[in-house]
Amino acid sequence: MNKTPMSIPTPHLMDIPIPASAGIGLKACHFEEILETGPDLGWFEVHTENYMGEGGLAHHFLGLIRERYPLSLHGVGLSLGSAGGLDRDHLERVRQVVERYEPGLVSEHVSFSTVGGHFLNDLLPLPYTEESLEIICSNIHHMQDVLGRRVLVENPSTYLEYNLSRIPEPEFLNEICRRTGCGLLLDINNIYVSCWNNGGDAEKYLQQINPAYVGEYHLAGHAEKKWQDRIIRIDDHGSNVCGAVWQLYDIALQNIGVHPTLIEWDCNIPSLMTLLQEAGRADNAIEALSRGAAASGQGSQS
Repeated sequence: MNKTPMSIPTPHLMDIPIPASAGIGLKACHFEEILETGPDLGWFEVHTENYMGEGGLAHHFLGLIRERYPLSLHGVGLSLGSAGGLDRDHLERVRQVVERYEPGLVSEHVSFSTVGGHFLNDLLPLPYTEESLEIICSNIHHMQDVLGRRVLVENPSTYLEYNLSRIPEPEFLNEICRRTGCGLLLDINNIYVSCWNNGGDAEKYLQQINPAYVGEYHLAGHAEKKWQDRIIRIDDHGSNVCGAVWQLYDIALQNIGVHPTLIEWDCNIPSLMTLLQEAGRADNAIEALSRGAAASGQGSQS
Protein backbone atom coordinates (compact mmCIF):
# COMPACT_ATOMS: atom_id res chain seq x y z
CA MET A 1 0.00 0.00 0.00
CA ASN A 2 1.31 3.42 -0.96
CA LYS A 3 1.78 5.71 1.95
CA THR A 4 0.95 9.35 1.65
CA PRO A 5 4.12 11.39 2.30
CA MET A 6 3.99 13.35 5.51
CA SER A 7 3.90 17.07 4.98
CA ILE A 8 6.74 18.96 6.62
CA PRO A 9 5.43 22.09 8.29
CA THR A 10 7.04 25.32 7.15
CA PRO A 11 8.79 27.02 10.08
CA HIS A 12 7.00 30.07 11.37
CA LEU A 13 8.95 33.16 10.42
CA MET A 14 9.54 34.03 14.06
CA ASP A 15 11.15 30.60 14.52
CA ILE A 16 14.09 31.63 12.29
CA PRO A 17 16.51 33.63 14.45
CA ILE A 18 19.30 35.85 13.18
CA PRO A 19 22.42 33.63 13.03
CA ALA A 20 25.67 34.64 14.68
CA SER A 21 27.21 35.38 11.30
CA ALA A 22 27.45 38.26 8.87
CA GLY A 23 24.55 39.99 7.14
CA ILE A 24 24.19 43.00 4.87
CA GLY A 25 21.79 45.87 4.46
CA LEU A 26 19.18 45.04 1.81
CA LYS A 27 19.06 47.63 -0.99
CA ALA A 28 16.46 47.92 -3.74
CA CYS A 29 19.10 47.86 -6.47
CA HIS A 30 20.03 44.31 -5.40
CA PHE A 31 16.52 42.82 -5.01
CA GLU A 32 16.41 40.91 -8.30
CA GLU A 33 20.04 39.74 -8.17
CA ILE A 34 19.51 38.31 -4.68
CA LEU A 35 16.42 36.39 -5.79
CA GLU A 36 18.17 35.14 -8.93
CA THR A 37 21.45 34.08 -7.32
CA GLY A 38 20.46 33.20 -3.73
CA PRO A 39 23.78 34.29 -2.17
CA ASP A 40 25.17 32.28 0.73
CA LEU A 41 24.53 34.87 3.41
CA GLY A 42 23.30 34.67 6.97
CA TRP A 43 20.67 37.45 6.96
CA PHE A 44 19.53 40.87 5.77
CA GLU A 45 18.65 44.12 7.50
CA VAL A 46 16.31 46.89 6.32
CA HIS A 47 15.42 50.27 7.74
CA THR A 48 11.95 49.99 9.22
CA GLU A 49 10.81 53.39 7.95
CA ASN A 50 11.33 52.31 4.32
CA TYR A 51 8.53 49.72 4.68
CA MET A 52 5.80 51.65 6.45
CA GLY A 53 3.60 51.84 3.35
CA GLU A 54 1.02 49.15 2.70
CA GLY A 55 2.08 47.93 -0.73
CA GLY A 56 4.34 48.43 -3.72
CA LEU A 57 7.38 46.74 -5.23
CA ALA A 58 9.50 47.18 -2.11
CA HIS A 59 7.11 45.06 -0.05
CA HIS A 60 6.77 42.57 -2.91
CA PHE A 61 10.51 41.93 -3.06
CA LEU A 62 11.07 42.05 0.68
CA GLY A 63 8.34 39.46 1.15
CA LEU A 64 10.05 37.11 -1.31
CA ILE A 65 13.47 37.61 0.26
CA ARG A 66 12.04 37.21 3.77
CA GLU A 67 10.82 33.74 2.78
CA ARG A 68 14.45 32.72 2.20
CA TYR A 69 16.46 34.67 4.75
CA PRO A 70 16.21 35.86 8.36
CA LEU A 71 15.51 39.58 8.65
CA SER A 72 16.41 42.38 11.05
CA LEU A 73 14.48 45.67 11.26
CA HIS A 74 16.58 48.71 12.13
CA GLY A 75 14.70 51.92 12.94
CA VAL A 76 16.08 55.39 12.34
CA GLY A 77 13.18 57.70 13.17
CA LEU A 78 11.58 56.81 16.50
CA SER A 79 13.71 59.29 18.46
CA LEU A 80 14.11 57.27 21.65
CA GLY A 81 15.82 60.17 23.42
CA SER A 82 13.02 62.72 22.93
CA ALA A 83 11.85 64.34 26.15
CA GLY A 84 8.31 64.61 24.76
CA GLY A 85 7.89 60.85 24.51
CA LEU A 86 7.45 58.70 21.43
CA ASP A 87 5.29 59.57 18.46
CA ARG A 88 2.40 57.12 18.86
CA ASP A 89 1.57 57.03 15.15
CA HIS A 90 5.17 56.30 14.23
CA LEU A 91 5.45 53.59 16.87
CA GLU A 92 2.22 52.01 15.64
CA ARG A 93 3.61 51.89 12.10
CA VAL A 94 6.75 50.26 13.45
CA ARG A 95 4.57 47.68 15.18
CA GLN A 96 2.75 46.94 11.94
CA VAL A 97 6.01 46.34 10.05
CA VAL A 98 7.26 44.09 12.86
CA GLU A 99 4.02 42.12 12.81
CA ARG A 100 4.12 41.81 9.02
CA TYR A 101 7.70 40.52 8.70
CA GLU A 102 8.36 38.97 12.13
CA PRO A 103 12.06 39.89 12.20
CA GLY A 104 14.65 38.08 14.26
CA LEU A 105 15.91 41.40 15.65
CA VAL A 106 14.44 44.89 16.07
CA SER A 107 16.70 47.82 16.86
CA GLU A 108 16.79 51.61 17.24
CA HIS A 109 19.28 54.30 18.25
CA VAL A 110 20.37 55.97 21.47
CA SER A 111 19.69 59.42 20.03
CA PHE A 112 16.98 61.97 19.37
CA SER A 113 15.67 63.44 16.12
CA THR A 114 12.52 65.34 17.08
CA VAL A 115 12.11 68.55 19.08
CA GLY A 116 8.79 70.24 19.74
CA GLY A 117 7.07 68.30 17.00
CA HIS A 118 9.75 69.15 14.43
CA PHE A 119 11.73 66.34 12.78
CA LEU A 120 15.49 66.81 12.42
CA ASN A 121 17.04 64.69 9.69
CA ASP A 122 19.83 63.35 11.86
CA LEU A 123 20.51 61.05 14.79
CA LEU A 124 21.59 63.53 17.45
CA PRO A 125 23.47 62.38 20.56
CA LEU A 126 22.12 62.84 24.07
CA PRO A 127 23.77 64.54 27.02
CA TYR A 128 24.69 61.69 29.33
CA THR A 129 22.85 62.72 32.46
CA GLU A 130 20.50 61.02 34.88
CA GLU A 131 17.59 62.98 33.40
CA SER A 132 18.38 61.77 29.86
CA LEU A 133 18.76 58.25 31.19
CA GLU A 134 15.31 58.31 32.75
CA ILE A 135 13.76 59.70 29.55
CA ILE A 136 15.25 57.16 27.19
CA CYS A 137 14.54 54.26 29.54
CA SER A 138 10.89 55.31 29.76
CA ASN A 139 10.68 55.47 25.96
CA ILE A 140 12.33 52.08 25.53
CA HIS A 141 9.88 50.55 28.01
CA HIS A 142 7.06 52.06 25.95
CA MET A 143 8.50 50.72 22.70
CA GLN A 144 8.99 47.22 24.08
CA ASP A 145 5.50 47.18 25.60
CA VAL A 146 3.89 48.14 22.27
CA LEU A 147 5.97 45.70 20.21
CA GLY A 148 5.69 42.94 22.79
CA ARG A 149 9.35 42.08 22.45
CA ARG A 150 12.88 42.97 23.50
CA VAL A 151 14.69 45.47 21.30
CA LEU A 152 18.33 46.42 20.80
CA VAL A 153 19.62 49.99 21.01
CA GLU A 154 22.66 51.29 19.14
CA ASN A 155 25.45 53.51 20.42
CA PRO A 156 25.69 56.77 18.45
CA SER A 157 28.47 58.31 16.39
CA THR A 158 29.43 61.68 17.91
CA TYR A 159 31.47 64.71 16.93
CA LEU A 160 31.40 66.59 20.20
CA GLU A 161 30.69 65.98 23.87
CA TYR A 162 28.20 67.93 25.99
CA ASN A 163 29.52 69.86 28.95
CA LEU A 164 26.41 68.62 30.78
CA SER A 165 27.38 64.97 30.43
CA ARG A 166 28.26 63.31 33.71
CA ILE A 167 28.07 59.62 32.80
CA PRO A 168 30.61 57.92 30.50
CA GLU A 169 28.91 56.57 27.37
CA PRO A 170 29.64 52.86 28.03
CA GLU A 171 28.21 53.21 31.54
CA PHE A 172 25.16 55.03 30.13
CA LEU A 173 24.53 52.19 27.65
CA ASN A 174 25.00 49.50 30.28
CA GLU A 175 22.53 51.23 32.58
CA ILE A 176 19.92 51.54 29.81
CA CYS A 177 20.09 47.80 29.28
CA ARG A 178 20.02 47.05 33.00
CA ARG A 179 16.96 49.21 33.66
CA THR A 180 14.88 48.22 30.61
CA GLY A 181 15.93 44.67 29.78
CA CYS A 182 16.77 45.72 26.23
CA GLY A 183 19.95 44.63 24.49
CA LEU A 184 22.81 46.54 22.90
CA LEU A 185 23.57 46.82 19.21
CA LEU A 186 27.26 47.65 19.43
CA ASP A 187 28.34 49.66 16.39
CA ILE A 188 32.10 49.19 16.17
CA ASN A 189 32.57 51.93 13.59
CA ASN A 190 30.66 54.40 15.78
CA ILE A 191 32.94 53.61 18.70
CA TYR A 192 36.00 54.22 16.56
CA VAL A 193 34.60 57.45 15.04
CA SER A 194 33.43 58.87 18.38
CA CYS A 195 36.63 58.05 20.23
CA TRP A 196 38.75 59.53 17.45
CA ASN A 197 36.71 62.74 17.30
CA ASN A 198 36.49 63.20 21.08
CA GLY A 199 39.91 61.96 22.12
CA GLY A 200 38.72 58.69 23.67
CA ASP A 201 40.29 55.24 23.80
CA ALA A 202 38.27 52.79 21.68
CA GLU A 203 39.74 49.66 23.27
CA LYS A 204 39.07 50.97 26.77
CA TYR A 205 35.50 51.77 25.67
CA LEU A 206 34.99 48.13 24.67
CA GLN A 207 36.35 46.94 28.01
CA GLN A 208 33.65 48.94 29.82
CA ILE A 209 30.75 47.36 27.90
CA ASN A 210 28.96 44.55 29.73
CA PRO A 211 29.19 41.58 27.33
CA ALA A 212 25.91 40.17 28.65
CA TYR A 213 23.98 43.02 27.03
CA VAL A 214 25.42 42.81 23.51
CA GLY A 215 23.17 41.18 20.89
CA GLU A 216 24.53 42.45 17.57
CA TYR A 217 27.43 44.29 15.94
CA HIS A 218 27.45 46.86 13.13
CA LEU A 219 30.44 47.51 10.88
CA ALA A 220 30.64 50.35 8.36
CA GLY A 221 32.95 52.68 6.51
CA HIS A 222 33.40 56.33 7.31
CA ALA A 223 34.78 59.46 5.67
CA GLU A 224 37.57 61.79 6.76
CA LYS A 225 37.14 65.57 6.66
CA LYS A 226 39.81 68.13 7.48
CA TRP A 227 38.62 70.90 9.79
CA GLN A 228 41.14 73.56 10.78
CA ASP A 229 44.21 71.51 11.75
CA ARG A 230 42.53 68.23 12.57
CA ILE A 231 40.84 65.27 10.89
CA ILE A 232 37.18 64.65 11.72
CA ARG A 233 35.79 61.18 11.00
CA ILE A 234 32.23 61.21 9.61
CA ASP A 235 29.98 58.16 9.97
CA ASP A 236 28.62 58.13 6.40
CA HIS A 237 28.38 54.37 5.62
CA GLY A 238 29.76 55.03 2.17
CA SER A 239 32.92 52.92 1.86
CA ASN A 240 34.68 49.74 2.93
CA VAL A 241 35.25 49.09 6.62
CA CYS A 242 38.71 50.46 7.43
CA GLY A 243 41.55 48.42 8.91
CA ALA A 244 41.38 50.05 12.34
CA VAL A 245 37.68 49.17 12.66
CA TRP A 246 38.38 45.57 11.62
CA GLN A 247 41.02 45.39 14.36
CA LEU A 248 38.57 46.77 16.90
CA TYR A 249 35.99 44.21 15.74
CA ASP A 250 38.51 41.40 16.37
CA ILE A 251 38.99 42.71 19.90
CA ALA A 252 35.21 42.81 20.41
CA LEU A 253 34.85 39.22 19.23
CA GLN A 254 37.57 38.07 21.60
CA ASN A 255 36.41 40.02 24.67
CA ILE A 256 32.64 40.23 24.22
CA GLY A 257 31.82 37.23 22.03
CA VAL A 258 30.35 36.31 18.66
CA HIS A 259 27.07 37.92 17.62
CA PRO A 260 25.22 38.67 14.37
CA THR A 261 27.30 41.22 12.47
CA LEU A 262 25.91 43.63 9.89
CA ILE A 263 27.83 45.34 7.11
CA GLU A 264 26.23 48.79 6.73
CA TRP A 265 26.61 50.63 3.41
CA ASP A 266 23.97 53.33 2.87
CA CYS A 267 25.44 55.73 0.31
CA ASN A 268 27.63 55.20 -2.77
CA ILE A 269 26.01 51.75 -2.86
CA PRO A 270 28.44 49.22 -4.36
CA SER A 271 27.79 45.96 -6.16
CA LEU A 272 26.24 43.06 -4.30
CA MET A 273 29.56 41.25 -4.72
CA THR A 274 31.39 43.98 -2.81
CA LEU A 275 28.91 43.76 0.07
CA LEU A 276 29.21 39.97 0.13
CA GLN A 277 33.00 40.25 0.22
CA GLU A 278 32.81 42.54 3.25
CA ALA A 279 30.40 40.11 4.91
CA GLY A 280 32.81 37.29 4.08
CA ARG A 281 35.59 39.11 5.87
CA ALA A 282 33.43 39.35 9.00
CA ASP A 283 32.56 35.65 8.74
CA ASN A 284 36.27 34.83 8.40
CA ALA A 285 36.99 36.74 11.62
CA ILE A 286 34.22 34.81 13.41
CA GLU A 287 35.48 31.47 12.05
CA ALA A 288 39.08 32.26 12.99
CA LEU A 289 38.02 32.93 16.56
CA SER A 290 36.04 29.67 16.65
CA ARG A 291 39.00 27.69 15.29
CA GLY A 292 41.29 29.27 17.85
CA ALA A 293 38.89 28.42 20.67
CA ALA A 294 38.57 24.83 19.42
CA ALA A 295 42.34 24.42 19.16
CA SER A 296 42.78 25.86 22.65
CA GLY A 297 40.20 23.43 24.01
CA GLN A 298 41.92 20.46 22.40
CA GLY A 299 45.27 21.59 23.74
CA SER A 300 43.97 21.81 27.30
CA GLN A 301 42.61 18.24 27.05
CA SER A 302 45.84 16.70 25.74
